[in-house]
Amino acid sequence: MNNRGVGSAFILGFFVCIGLVLLGFFLSGGIVNFKALDRSVSVKGLSEREFPADVAIWPVKFSEANNDLNQLFSALQAKNALIVAFLKESGFGDEEISVSAPAIIDKQAQGYGDAQKIPYRYTGNSTITVYTKKVETVLKSMKGLIELGKKGIAISGQDYNAKVEFLFTKLNDVKPQMIEEATKNARETAEKFAVDSKSKLGKIKNANQGQFSINDRDSNTPQIKKIRVVATVEYYLSD
Repeated sequence: MNNRGVGSAFILGFFVCIGLVLLGFFLSGGIVNFKALDRSVSVKGLSEREFPADVAIWPVKFSEANNDLNQLFSALQAKNALIVAFLKESGFGDEEISVSAPAIIDKQAQGYGDAQKIPYRYTGNSTITVYTKKVETVLKSMKGLIELGKKGIAISGQDYNAKVEFLFTKLNDVKPQMIEEATKNARETAEKFAVDSKSKLGKIKNANQGQFSINDRDSNTPQIKKIRVVATVEYYLSD
């Protein structure tokens, strides 16, 4: 009985030892594989393109002064009519043109210094705004504003509130291609890194497409927009 018990215990111990050895082997292999999964490279890919603006917001603003309030309103209305006629002749429709209510300032009521030295008590300005997809027509028509000046209309061309604004509203149409291009550029960079480090590029571990930015190409051509996106992609590396 004792010999059988010793033999059974020996056999049992032998198999336990074999099991522990195999367990250690698999655990060590798992640790190595786990560490291999930790190896990665993070790269950035850029996509940058230029597109023409597809919407223009063009405010045409002018000022008028008079000591008689009724005459001031009459002058503003008359010049508004001249500007609207000019815009229609340039190719814009009624639905693209809006006329804002005039803004009037009574300098005497506002306490502008000595009332006796103020040449005109009342000043007013009016703004006619064009909202259109005819960007090229806007650019062409802006050159014709000199004709309005010849008619006695003082256009506020340098006023901050009177600057034309160009918009690009088709971002969703170009997003897929630009994201694809940025991701492709990121992968090319990662592949070069893998070759230089004598590794193999694996699957994507993490990715972030980044934010799209829309800016004027330069101060002289605000109707040309530069669209930019940077994608950040992290890849697994293996030997």
